[in-house]
Amino acid sequence: MDESILSNSSSMELSSHSGPVEVVVDGCNLSINDVVLVARMPGAFHVTLSRKSEQLMNQSVELKEKVIEDGLPIYGVTSGFGDSSTRKVHDDKAEDLQSNLIKFLSCGIGPVADADPIRATMIIRANCLARGYSGIRPEVVQLLLECLNCEILPLIPERGSVGASGDLVPLSYVAALLTGIGDVLEKGERADARAALARADLEPAVLRPKEGLALVNGTSFMSGFAALAIHDASELAFAADLCTALASRTLKGNPDHFDSFIFDQKPHIGTRRSADTIRVLLDDMNNDAMLLQKSRVGVVDSVYRDLEDPLQDKYSIRCAPHVIGVLHETIDWAEGLIEVEMNSCNDNPLFDTSAGMVRSGGNFYGGHVGQAMDSLKTAVASVGDLLDRQLELIVDEKFNNGLTPNLIPRFEHGSWNMGLHHGFKGMQLVASSLTAEALKSTMPATVFSRSTECHNQDKVSMANIAARDARTVVELVQQVCAIHLLGLAQAADLRCPGGGTLSRPLKSCYDLIRSVSPMLEYDRPLDEDIQLVAELVASGDIRRAVEAALEH
Repeated sequence: MDESILSNSSSMELSSHSGPVEVVVDGCNLSINDVVLVARMPGAFHVTLSRKSEQLMNQSVELKEKVIEDGLPIYGVTSGFGDSSTRKVHDDKAEDLQSNLIKFLSCGIGPVADADPIRATMIIRANCLARGYSGIRPEVVQLLLECLNCEILPLIPERGSVGASGDLVPLSYVAALLTGIGDVLEKGERADARAALARADLEPAVLRPKEGLALVNGTSFMSGFAALAIHDASELAFAADLCTALASRTLKGNPDHFDSFIFDQKPHIGTRRSADTIRVLLDDMNNDAMLLQKSRVGVVDSVYRDLEDPLQDKYSIRCAPHVIGVLHETIDWAEGLIEVEMNSCNDNPLFDTSAGMVRSGGNFYGGHVGQAMDSLKTAVASVGDLLDRQLELIVDEKFNNGLTPNLIPRFEHGSWNMGLHHGFKGMQLVASSLTAEALKSTMPATVFSRSTECHNQDKVSMANIAARDARTVVELVQQVCAIHLLGLAQAADLRCPGGGTLSRPLKSCYDLIRSVSPMLEYDRPLDEDIQLVAELVASGDIRRAVEAALEH
């Protein structure tokens, strides 16, 4: 989007802010970065509706009420839902119709979503309704935002959406919260919805005609997962560039593989971005590239001779920008699609106040979200496969250019420890397993459209499944990346204790890893180390440490 509602805020600035940052949603300017900050920094923001949104919403409510008074049938207001739209009900039943909508849709199954995507869902749904064409009162949407501000969250089961008409089943739990029905999460504890609202001095809403449908008939649950997955994938893309630079360095690779000349001749934007990053991170190696190249060629022999070192590194190193570059560009493309989705009216019907018309359509269809997430998870899993292949090179004594087998410590000849330790052998097995699971999860969900709801929803997006798959693939590859980074830190220590041969930005990464995981001097459990380093990747701490080193 051209503008962000938090354009002047960052997690670094917020940490020193004296109170919650005021966030005003207007239906037009919500960015993925905004969603991530609100979703992952509860209590740091106070979210409200814009005055313009309130005006637009009131206008659509006035049009809705006029059409009802005129006795005209309106889908989902004075008619049944979906295939039942031919069944018109009396105006007096319109409110009960909305109440029953929430009840019959509350049949989600599976694990309850984590708090982060639920918060993301809440701000995205409010923002979509803030565009002002959905026939819902501002008070209802403000109640949704107050629940977010007070950390009263709906318990949303992850499974049950086919992605058209939007996320009906998951979003019914948002509507249930606002009407005081069922259980919720109140500041991290399970509680009765009505009691939690009362403790926050909030009154449950009595939904008027169309308002229940406005809340549930949209793409906000899938978009919440999608926004977080895109953000996390961008951190992974940077981490993958970083891993490649570290792998090249610790394997004594050829930095000339990342020279700008090569990528000027095949100028994909993401590939060039990846190569530029790797080249900058290698830093002091680049000046030695030509000398290294000459040393590998040596003296020309007119007959034949074996070279001591290969002229070219393995594909997982040499071609890394071409793999990671695809992810960079997929993220850019997906971000554009999801930000449009988050700033759209994606329910039905809509109230065209300028023409005085009620218009029915299909904006609830999650096709763009599904396509973006199917593509993203494939690009992320491919990068995970790349990192797993790089890890194999550094642990395998046949390919690691003088490092120890499985990165075991160096023991003096005759030491009792010789032959007892296996270093990163188990870690490589785990990385391979995680990679396989990520790759398995790349089956496109969007191709599994099914005719449902009495053949009314006869073409659906399955975008919710695609978005949750993307979330899962990202988490798996974060763990692969963490294992690889731990291996690279070990390799750096084996080359030179303390990572002394690394460039300044690579050394900053090494130091951060070592702050949570000491060098492996003897075999020990590494499961907690993986989780700690995965969090450094996911949180952006590694990227910020490297960027700070580059600035100095």
